[in-house]
Amino acid sequence: MANCAIVGINWGDEGKGRMVDLMTENYDVVVRFQGGGNAGHTVINEHGKFALHLLPSGIFRDGVVNILGNGVALDPESLVREMNEVVEKGVPLTPDNLKISERASLLLPWHRDMDELEERRLADKKYGSTKQGIAPFYSDKYQKKTVLAGELFYPEELRNHLRSLMEWKNLTLTKVYGAEPYTEQMIEDWLNNACEKIKPHVCDTGAFLKKAQKEGKNILFEAQLGSLRDLDYGIHPYTTSSNTMAAYAPIGSGLPSAKIEDVIGVVKAYSTCVGEGPFVCEMFGEEADKLREAGFEYGAKTGRPRRVGPLDIVATRYGVEVQAATCIALTKLDVLSYMDRIPVCTHYKLNGQIVDDFPFPVALAKSEPVVEYFDGWGTDISSCRKWEELPENARKYVLFVEKEIGCPIKYVSVGPERDSIIVRD
Repeated sequence: MANCAIVGINWGDEGKGRMVDLMTENYDVVVRFQGGGNAGHTVINEHGKFALHLLPSGIFRDGVVNILGNGVALDPESLVREMNEVVEKGVPLTPDNLKISERASLLLPWHRDMDELEERRLADKKYGSTKQGIAPFYSDKYQKKTVLAGELFYPEELRNHLRSLMEWKNLTLTKVYGAEPYTEQMIEDWLNNACEKIKPHVCDTGAFLKKAQKEGKNILFEAQLGSLRDLDYGIHPYTTSSNTMAAYAPIGSGLPSAKIEDVIGVVKAYSTCVGEGPFVCEMFGEEADKLREAGFEYGAKTGRPRRVGPLDIVATRYGVEVQAATCIALTKLDVLSYMDRIPVCTHYKLNGQIVDDFPFPVALAKSEPVVEYFDGWGTDISSCRKWEELPENARKYVLFVEKEIGCPIKYVSVGPERDSIIVRD
């Protein structure tokens, strides 16, 4: 079994969590390599329904080691809450099955404040942040103004470091935003209430991964969000603040020597988008409401309604290319069963010309969708487990998408449960 990355092909929210939960049966280690608690991976299994924000989606599999890599925006407060929720459902969490990189930077309490204050300042020009502190965190990380998880084992140096950072950050909070400053007591409370609880899980995960690689262990790399939210390749500036690409997995995981042989790109059978930014294929009105309700399209982190639209071939083809996907998992095909005619955005129209290449971000606002329709199948497909069991029109839809995006669709999801999947040969 080769090392594998599971990544989002579009705007995020494609169903990566359910695919990681499914695929971990074949892997020994699952690593989250970027992002933070600003998006949710929904997983449904024998333990219940979960919206994971920081915990790797392999946490439900016995014998699987789950790692939060150095590329993750590690929010101790959010992680502790999530750990408690999982444990309450009967899922064991120990330093043996959950490990945190000592080189992961900690998202500090003021990062969420900075996120909220800046979005408020931007007003109608806001980026659509989930206000979990991600952009301020990564900004500080690249200014070398964060602390590493491993510093928790050096309390004197840690407190000196935090005191220095707090003095610097209070200048921005008070002088720029007119907000209240942080105090040493507030930081002490944060250390005691959150950081101490994750400390037993912090270790040299790089050494663990190198050993696992040497022993021939199978490693699965789990990404957050999707190609179009990538800091470098996405719809700038309406992106996340990290790299969502499979190519970043070795760096963000703590195993730079890793070779990623398989890249499973996850694509929803229609399009969804949480937050601001250009969304060329967007539906509106009653048509959008029906699709949103059929797919229960509300953000796993925020609960806010997702923007919806038909599957976007132009955006998906681009996502496949930048992720170097080797195969596709098409999720939520069952949601389209209510439609008599299924729309697909097959091209864009830009400046009067039909285009098939994904435009430069600034040009997206001027792009229009070219929509074609396909006959629906008019029957519930959620019980199908073999390709041949799907209605002919459902198979035609999948084969059309496969041909247009230029990547084989190996997995077809027909429901949220772990076994609601068709694996094509």
